[in-house]
Amino acid sequence: MTEDGLMQIGEVAERTYLSLRTIRYYEEIGLVVPSARSQGGFRLYTGTDVRRLWFIRRLKPLELTLEQIRDLMAAVDACRGGEYPGGEAAARNTLAAYLSVARARRETLRDQLAGVEEFTEDLSDLLAEPSSAAAPTVRETGELKSDVTSGSPDPG
Repeated sequence: MTEDGLMQIGEVAERTYLSLRTIRYYEEIGLVVPSARSQGGFRLYTGTDVRRLWFIRRLKPLELTLEQIRDLMAAVDACRGGEYPGGEAAARNTLAAYLSVARARRETLRDQLAGVEEFTEDLSDLLAEPSSAAAPTVRETGELKSDVTSGSPDPG
């Protein structure tokens, strides 16, 4: 971090768990713009820029297209004083629509997580059973069978 609180792209990448390539690409398509450049031409970012990248990063589970992310970020910016086609009311309507998308996706993810939790419980229960000569394996038939030769799980 520089004396004035600005961060170079490497530090931003570490803080956001995004690759340098991703951050540069987001700049190229206009999702985030470095707040400044050093005398040597290096990108410099503020805490606000990092928060914006975190916000964008959190959108990944929503499976939005880049165009949708651009639209969403424009609406967010408009609600913070920026411009938006149709004004702030249109921006708020856009945010409300994405909120509905996010809530629906959250429910889908909860259902998927519940399935994973059931699966891990099944495996834990299976491993808690008394040991046999070899580890069970799932074959294409879906039946649990034993792989006597390797003793390791073999999904097929």
